[in-house]
Amino acid sequence: MTTAPTPAQMRHALGHFATGVTIVTGYGSAGEPVGFACQSFASVSLDPPLVLFCADHRGRSWPRMRDQGRFTVNMLGHAQRDLIDRFGSSSGARFQGLDWEPSARGGPNLPGVLMRVHCAVEQVHVAGDHDVVIGRVNELEDGEPGRPMLFYRGRFSVTERRTSSARDEGPEPPDDYWG
Repeated sequence: MTTAPTPAQMRHALGHFATGVTIVTGYGSAGEPVGFACQSFASVSLDPPLVLFCADHRGRSWPRMRDQGRFTVNMLGHAQRDLIDRFGSSSGARFQGLDWEPSARGGPNLPGVLMRVHCAVEQVHVAGDHDVVIGRVNELEDGEPGRPMLFYRGRFSVTERRTSSARDEGPEPPDDYWG
């Protein structure tokens, strides 16, 4: 008989899968901008055009934007660590002092991103401590050219060194450029 993996084991194992990094934005019930950093984003269908993201249903941003029925996925470029720090934090004003623009078809547009995907919420499925959100794509908006921000084995981008908390995974590989 085997036992289910612990959350720490899941984080370690699934950290070996490189993901793109996005900021999902929307509006709260009072029209205020809200958003969060999200690595669980994928294409679902080309016809009809559907995408998905996963969000902690106990978080502070997704529950506020859920009932509005619209969101934007802002795909980050490799040099946008500042946006990860801003939107990945559990505290602070994420939009304060940020040069963002409103979107008529989704959530707030963040500056300098590679691409924006404007969506309407199609379905929400509860899955453990997260919601799996299926969005119907209303509009695709090209942004700036560049390399994507990636997350792999506890670090962002393709040139960032691992943090000390990731050292328990073994020695640093000889070639730290895995892009």
